[in-house]
Amino acid sequence: MSTGTPDQKPAVLFVCVHNAGRSQMAAGFLRAIAGDRIDVFSAGSEPADQVNQVAVAAMHEVGIEIVGQTPAILTTDAVRNADVVVTMGCGDACPLFPGKRYEDWELSDPAGLPIEDVRPIRDDVRGRVERLVATLV
Repeated sequence: MSTGTPDQKPAVLFVCVHNAGRSQMAAGFLRAIAGDRIDVFSAGSEPADQVNQVAVAAMHEVGIEIVGQTPAILTTDAVRNADVVVTMGCGDACPLFPGKRYEDWELSDPAGLPIEDVRPIRDDVRGRVERLVATLV
């Protein structure tokens, strides 16, 4: 089942507070798994200056590069334009629109954690993204 119309691919927005770890890993996995079949966006309610370097290293270990990504501020338009909004601890900062599909993924924040503790978060994100893709394509 696809949420996009036949001539429009679905759009997924991943949101976390800093847009530096969880949401960046999720976006990286979705791009790698779905290719150009799904539009992928990520943002944060309080974006960091750069992507978490431990998250970058953890993703590199599984062959996905997120080193060139930049944290972005969450906007109302970003939510409005998404078919699916996946929140990861952004609390009430994420605007709600009727008719949107929302998922709240409870994931530990990788900020400040060593790579040994980020790997299980990364692997959890991958499984969730794989399940999400199965519902969209």
